[in-house]
Amino acid sequence: MSRGVAPGGATRPVPAPVEEARGTGRTAALTFDDGPDPRQTGRLLDVLGAHRVTATFCVVGSSVLAPGGAALLRRIVAEGHTVANHSVDFDDLGAATEDEVEARLAETLRIIRTTLGDPHVPVPYFRAPNGSVGRTGPVAVRLGMQPLGLGNVIHDWDACADRTVGALEDRLRAAVSPGAVVLAHDGGGERASTVDAVATVVPEKIAAGFTFTLPRGGAEELR
Repeated sequence: MSRGVAPGGATRPVPAPVEEARGTGRTAALTFDDGPDPRQTGRLLDVLGAHRVTATFCVVGSSVLAPGGAALLRRIVAEGHTVANHSVDFDDLGAATEDEVEARLAETLRIIRTTLGDPHVPVPYFRAPNGSVGRTGPVAVRLGMQPLGLGNVIHDWDACADRTVGALEDRLRAAVSPGAVVLAHDGGGERASTVDAVATVVPEKIAAGFTFTLPRGGAEELR
């Protein structure tokens, strides 16, 4: 136990960020960053549930504590999705010391687990805010979490030039490729176009023979 929190639950984490999905052939891992957010996370869960798809939600501690965040986090877990640690806020950790990183990651674990009422709930992955890895890898491993890389990013946040539904659909189609970890957002801004794109592309990919799974590493791989 580090900083008074139980390990995240990754079985054999390594400091190098993972960017590969579990399984072989047409498998891909959907990951969603910066939520939970009352504007679109619930609708995203509806879409995923309609297609019996599970994903990894990289949650921000401050988003969990914001109005509506706790109920959405509980729903994420209740519906079988995996929770990942995306730090306590949106601050970049690229230049942070290991002690600073550890304090933020441990605080996020506490927020998640206090909200869920379980001090041992698995949080087997960590993704660095903004993809700024810095010294986060070894710290995540000490806290029992497998670092995630960015993988195939669909560029759906506010600073991106074209976030129309059609553009995001095209990027998501390209991103969902064999073995890919796909990064999209359910929080950090208005993400209606992202959810619209997911609603279109996920059933297309399922019809094309894709299975959605988890990233490599994390909790014990059972499939």
